[in-house]
Amino acid sequence: MCFRKKTHAGVPMSRIVANRLPILLLSVTVVLGLVAAQPADAASSSRKGVSATSVADAGSDISNVGASWYYDWSPSTGSIARPAGTEFVPMIWGAAEVDPTDLATAEQQGTELLAFNEPDQPGQTNMTVEQALDLWPQLEATGMRLGAPAVSYGADTPGGWLDQFMSGAAARGYRVDFIPLHWYGGDFSSAATGELQSYLQAVYDRYHKPIWLTEFGLANFGTGQFPAGAQQAAFVTAAVKMLDGLPFVQRYAWFALPANNTDGSLGLFSGSGQATETGRAFEAAGRS
Repeated sequence: MCFRKKTHAGVPMSRIVANRLPILLLSVTVVLGLVAAQPADAASSSRKGVSATSVADAGSDISNVGASWYYDWSPSTGSIARPAGTEFVPMIWGAAEVDPTDLATAEQQGTELLAFNEPDQPGQTNMTVEQALDLWPQLEATGMRLGAPAVSYGADTPGGWLDQFMSGAAARGYRVDFIPLHWYGGDFSSAATGELQSYLQAVYDRYHKPIWLTEFGLANFGTGQFPAGAQQAAFVTAAVKMLDGLPFVQRYAWFALPANNTDGSLGLFSGSGQATETGRAFEAAGRS
């Protein structure tokens, strides 16, 4: 999945008489105790991120949902104003972006690099395993931490697209630092969180590399079915809690920041810029 192709009056101490000092000290103690009892602003999980496109107010929306990082399926931030303290992660989307200009742009953005969005899908990068392997040394040459191509499904399948790529990379001595994954659940019940966890565990058990869940949500794109907003919001809450508890999951990013007319209850913000029910749940999730 990818939008690219689918379209937050004191009194001076010197004036206090001696016989009132005990009362003052008691009052100060009580006040300090009350202050200490107030919760500090909750900090977002450093894993929590979002996929974004260049819509109006995208930068402030990324900040409002508490994302510590984001990506936009391209080597640069484009017209999105990167929020202060938020990391941007570039992507080399497909074969056409494996060129000196895009690679140099990506290198300027940071230390992590995503690569080849859904190469197993004709409507996405549509690459053979051999083609991806042949291009890989140019991505390695950036010196950035490098994520494997993000397949649309079946990352745990023996002999599947990712399995062939990982075997080929190992045979050629190529470096792959982490595994990006996409997951969309067609079961809109409370069982969905467990199904996602099982998939993540299976992929980790197969490759023993850190996992980045770069797209996820409840959706059945084949039938055009999506859960109600309350169901999607409940999944967000449960899934983020689960993800933050898995030590091998380094990062996760919700799909996606803006809503559009083909993605049902997935969008965190409506077309008018208001947070959706899903968006309010994602903002609250992953905070400690």
